[in-house]
Amino acid sequence: MTNQEEVAKLDLYDGFDGSVEGDMNVPGSNRKQTLGEPDFNTLDEPISDTISRDLRAVGIKFKHVLFPREKTSLLKEWDLWGPLLLCTFMAMVLQGSDSSSSNDGGPEFAEVFVIVWIGALIVTVNSKLLGGNISLFQSVCVLGYCLLPTALALIVCRIIMMAASEHLSLILRVIVSMVGFAWATYASVLFLGDSQPPGRKALAVYPIFLFYFVISWLVLSHSVE
Repeated sequence: MTNQEEVAKLDLYDGFDGSVEGDMNVPGSNRKQTLGEPDFNTLDEPISDTISRDLRAVGIKFKHVLFPREKTSLLKEWDLWGPLLLCTFMAMVLQGSDSSSSNDGGPEFAEVFVIVWIGALIVTVNSKLLGGNISLFQSVCVLGYCLLPTALALIVCRIIMMAASEHLSLILRVIVSMVGFAWATYASVLFLGDSQPPGRKALAVYPIFLFYFVISWLVLSHSVE
């Protein structure tokens, strides 16, 4: 071994203090931050910070549904928190709609879950059979988040039932339900439209139309006293 190699080896050992501690960095941390993705490591992050960040991401996705301009926002960083919250909320509101019924509202609660999740699955399978380039979870995420207009329509219908007369209430509820239906359909088609082949978009949009129509009809029919 030459003298220069021995000196370099001694310098290397002198620079090592025997410590195994260090910073754990996520590879590629310099890349552009996307929706809902942290730019730091989350292993030592408090649970409250994680929940707050996830809630902010859900709120951002809700904003994109209410003002659908950016087409890929729900597809890049998909999650199922928003669809689960909306589905649970709608099921809880709808289950107490029939006060004259002798049961506890269980079938209505289950009915919403079956329509939302099985319906979203059917729409996704139809999209894949038509040659769409979208995954199952991306499609369910978009269809679930776009339930927001129908959920808002459900709230407005409940308020109208308490404030307006019977005939006026029915007219207003029909209008509100149709607006929620049109809004949800437009937003979902805007997000999912580019994932379909150009010549088959109409075949892919038709099941989406039926999906939100059934949910909107459920909202309107269950808002009848």
